[in-house]
Amino acid sequence: MDTPASFRYTDSHEWVRTDPDGCVTIGITDHAQDQLGELVYVELPDVGRSLARGEACAVVESTKAASDVYAPLSGEVLEVNGALADSPQSVNSSPYQDGWLIRLRPTDPSQIDALLSADAYQAGPGAA
Repeated sequence: MDTPASFRYTDSHEWVRTDPDGCVTIGITDHAQDQLGELVYVELPDVGRSLARGEACAVVESTKAASDVYAPLSGEVLEVNGALADSPQSVNSSPYQDGWLIRLRPTDPSQIDALLSADAYQAGPGAA
């Protein structure tokens, strides 16, 4: 499974990429999309919504199951990946690039430090 070393991860299989502007991009991991199977629907939060760390903020649905996606950090939703409305399978084919879910402005950037490194994720919840 692909697990970019520069990203941070959660036990519930979300990834976080810190962007140059200090905001973060969030999605689900390659492991998560593999376990779900082909996605057929993605429900994303409204832009401007305030999220608390650990709050369910999106839903990804496959032919097998629907799963909540949890906010890895507290913050304000700046942008959602609107392209997923027409092509939710982008999460399967490109979970770390085209399949991103939301961009967030963290209210407490230090929360990133509590997330898992790629090595810790691969050794724990992301173990294949």
